[in-house]
Amino acid sequence: MFDSVRDDLRATLDEIRAAGLHKPERVIGTPQSATVNVTAGGRPGEVLNFCANNYLGLADHPEVIAAAHAALDRWGYGMASVRFICGTQEVHKELEARLSAFLGQEDTILYSSCFDANGGVFETLLGPEDAVISDALNHASIIDGIRLSKARRFRYANRDMADLERRLKEAAEGGARRKLIVTDGVFSMDGYVAPLDEICDLADRHGAMVMVDDSHAVGFVGPGGRGTPELHGVMDRVDIVTGTLGKALGGASGGYVAARAEIVALLRQRSRPYLFSNTLAPVIAAASLKVLDLLESADDLRVRLRENTGLFRRRMTEEGFDILPGDHAIAPVMIGDAARAGRMAELLLERGVYVIGFSYPVVPQGQARIRVQLSAAHSTDDVNRAVDAFVAARAELDA
Repeated sequence: MFDSVRDDLRATLDEIRAAGLHKPERVIGTPQSATVNVTAGGRPGEVLNFCANNYLGLADHPEVIAAAHAALDRWGYGMASVRFICGTQEVHKELEARLSAFLGQEDTILYSSCFDANGGVFETLLGPEDAVISDALNHASIIDGIRLSKARRFRYANRDMADLERRLKEAAEGGARRKLIVTDGVFSMDGYVAPLDEICDLADRHGAMVMVDDSHAVGFVGPGGRGTPELHGVMDRVDIVTGTLGKALGGASGGYVAARAEIVALLRQRSRPYLFSNTLAPVIAAASLKVLDLLESADDLRVRLRENTGLFRRRMTEEGFDILPGDHAIAPVMIGDAARAGRMAELLLERGVYVIGFSYPVVPQGQARIRVQLSAAHSTDDVNRAVDAFVAARAELDA
């Protein structure tokens, strides 16, 4: 039977390669850091890493690693169970309490990933008599989570408040019992920040709840690194914050929902990804507590990240590159043509800069780009070398 299936799968894989959409997985032979050894053309080589979500450089921070080592001795390797059976340790409860306090929410529930967190919210809170109003460029995990619910679905154009208000009115006219607005805090392909203050104003006006996936913000956006709600001064007005421990907060894995106490309480009883997935490994929970210690004790990493981001954006603009406006550490360099973006990424790797080209269907047709991600672990010299490599790669492409 599988022989016929194999042929179909091979044909699909051939189509992906022919369309230039194949995603190779390069092997890194070092810890995640500003500089990594990556296999290119069969030969390992040291390159500058400008494509990780390691915004604060904590993935290999010595204090985080030390906390992880200590946690292995104290708490063991894994829980081998789900939370409500025998999978809850003191370290999990401590992390939930710390995240709640850090994010200004009443309670927090941990998941094995933010994908699971987003997958467990909508079905639990919303039924067929409810409505969810979602930004058109929200993350795939939000889209999939919404699909699991029976709520009516409305989509508004990216960060378009007039369109959001139209959808809220449609939901009300349709008799929606509950209305939930959901948005990314920062949109990962563009680095654009959602206007949460305006969203909360509309939510108040139309009797809706607000949910934010702040995966690309918590840790470094906002004066204290508490994300886009802090940036916009609406921490007390956002009802649900989802996020990950796998980006700025240490770069490992795990996710969370921080929300009103009643929402979290219901998720503990009804959220399927929580009830039927093994508990977050205790070593990650303990290391994440150390990350929060670092974030709350000093601002140096956030300052360095802002400086690196400003330098890269300024120099790339001076060199004539089309870089999307903003001040986020996601700095998309617009190329347009998918083949050209892929070729430029290859030339950059040859010059010791590891980046990835993004093209359709990840981004709209004709908007291929190289998404550069800055880190506090980068030095000023690293940033300047990356810009110089972009200049040299463009010159070779245009020759």
